[in-house]
Amino acid sequence: MSMIHITLPDGTVNEYASGITCGEVITDAMGKKHGCLAAKVDGAECDLSKVLDINCSVEGIPADSEEGIHILRHSAAHLLAQAVMELYPGALPTIGPAIDRGFYYDFAMEPITQGDLKAIEKKMHELARRNLNVERVELDQSSLREHFESNPYKLEIIDDKLEAGDGSTIYKQGEWYDLCLGPHVPSTSKLMFVRLTSVSTAYWRGDQDREQLVRIYGLVEPSKEALKATLTRIEEAKKRDHRKLGKDLQLFHIDEEVGQGLILWTPRGAVVRQELQDFISHHLRRQGYAQVFTPHIGKLDLYRTSGHFPYYQESQYPPLVERELMKKLADEGCTCGDLSNMMKSGEIDGYMLKPMNCPHHVKIYASQPRSYRNLPLRLAEFGTVYRWEQSGEISGMTRVRGFTQDDAHLFVTEEQLAEEVLGCIELVQIIFDKLGMEDYRVRVGLRDPDSGKYVGDPERWDKAEEACRAAAESLGVPWSEEEGEAAFYGPKIDFVVKDVIGREWQLGTVQVDYNLPERFDLTYKGSDGELHRPVMIHRAPFGSMERFCGVLIEHFAGRFPTWLTPTQCHVITIREEHTAYAAKVADALRAEGVRVEVDDSGNNIMKKIRNHRKLQPAYLVILGDDEMSNETVSLRARNGDQIAGIPLNTFVADLKNEITEKVSQPSLVPPSTE
Repeated sequence: MSMIHITLPDGTVNEYASGITCGEVITDAMGKKHGCLAAKVDGAECDLSKVLDINCSVEGIPADSEEGIHILRHSAAHLLAQAVMELYPGALPTIGPAIDRGFYYDFAMEPITQGDLKAIEKKMHELARRNLNVERVELDQSSLREHFESNPYKLEIIDDKLEAGDGSTIYKQGEWYDLCLGPHVPSTSKLMFVRLTSVSTAYWRGDQDREQLVRIYGLVEPSKEALKATLTRIEEAKKRDHRKLGKDLQLFHIDEEVGQGLILWTPRGAVVRQELQDFISHHLRRQGYAQVFTPHIGKLDLYRTSGHFPYYQESQYPPLVERELMKKLADEGCTCGDLSNMMKSGEIDGYMLKPMNCPHHVKIYASQPRSYRNLPLRLAEFGTVYRWEQSGEISGMTRVRGFTQDDAHLFVTEEQLAEEVLGCIELVQIIFDKLGMEDYRVRVGLRDPDSGKYVGDPERWDKAEEACRAAAESLGVPWSEEEGEAAFYGPKIDFVVKDVIGREWQLGTVQVDYNLPERFDLTYKGSDGELHRPVMIHRAPFGSMERFCGVLIEHFAGRFPTWLTPTQCHVITIREEHTAYAAKVADALRAEGVRVEVDDSGNNIMKKIRNHRKLQPAYLVILGDDEMSNETVSLRARNGDQIAGIPLNTFVADLKNEITEKVSQPSLVPPSTE
């Protein structure tokens, strides 16, 4: 019997008989209660059942690790599909991936309701208790197709995978099996802690022209306690849902007659947006940015040159064709498909709703000769862009079809690149600091060396990626590299923020681009008198204003810092005779730029307080006899804490300071000691 040498994570090298499994190695090294769901062999994930016959390194994947949670989620999706198939034999399973907050599986079946999920969940628990072994089975193409001959969705996936050279396997648990590359949990007993959360519809492969499917969402955790904590976070998230809070706080409106994914900012919501815009504009001026404005449309040729058309055609609105040309083509029997092909080939021209601002900014740079003395040139714009999102993907403010970017493009020399990237990052950090969003990580998106979607010189890609790595390293926060997450024109730095209930949101971004200057033949005259190519930096600290505000609403649960709050003080009178003093208080506040609302109606004081608390002002200012006689105010905080007898002038000065300093939370009412 031949022997092999296995290197463990601590560097220990053990000798085992060839044919030992990963699970046996991990059990030997860590004991029976090792808590691992799968393993890594020489860094590659695999099942615990994988047989080892050569020297290698082995590392266990714990259930509560990031990789372990992903495996749990994907395995739970298989368990869901098995349960549905037992309860609904006519259903056809399609795909069931792990997602950021759980898993889902899509089925071709008759519609079901939320009430049906309980029975499916019960069946999943039953299957988990059976402790079915999960087995990986290698199959050739003919056998694979034979296994799924009655499921056209699986056959389509099989053909795509085999054509791409990915190969394929199935995973069996009991008599049920599914198409998958794995790895998976060793048995269904590892999937006891599952909960189905919702049911919706989806289109096959996200294409609204294809079949509509039933999508079932679920959660899974490695322990009962972890599942309970996750469910608690979900309940808290429901309370913070920006779609509900946005309506309750009168921040934005979505109207079907206007269109899905198109946000109507109400006066109160516009205050939040404008305050954020003014805040970042101050820092843009400090860093030497120049404000520009560009139109909402541009010629197709502009986007052909940039590479955005037809590369991103599926996520863009259809091009606009001149009326006379459209009529001529229609008279000639031109179909929609013919028109699309003619546009792709450049046979006819048209205009596009602007999907991004960068080509317009490029043209501003190119509008006059540039010298090294003009660089860096920093152009900033709050520009609205338009993307065609699928109906099922639109969600409140966080996924929309029209959104405004706090966009900027910097044109720099290669020598200036590192410093300017750091300047862009500084803006993001300033924003996070003022909003109290201290828990974030940095993700450096790199190109996938096996993908052909990226354009430009590989050597320049290398330079750009190295600049991004160096910038991320300098921040002093956790950061990671992710292949395949770069834009098609260059690498990027994304900021991923964790909110107060532990959810992650990708917000600010900085991207380095050697490609567009090349495509548009941008130049500047160097100190040597020769023409050189600038480097372009794309940056958006907020990203989308709509998405950012949606995230802020949920992060703060609608209780914004005082400087962002739509109405910072609501002045409430106890009786009619306090009306004149209320007007005086409001005037004093407005003179200092404070946003005020006065309620001197005939409603009783408790009803007034209840009504106004719904809008979450930073402070309720309550005025009665004592306040009027002594020229003081009584304050009530959002949590109900109160303080009385504050001199009016003191209150106005303290409030102005709190707003000016952009304190992350209202602070003028001391917390109750009771």
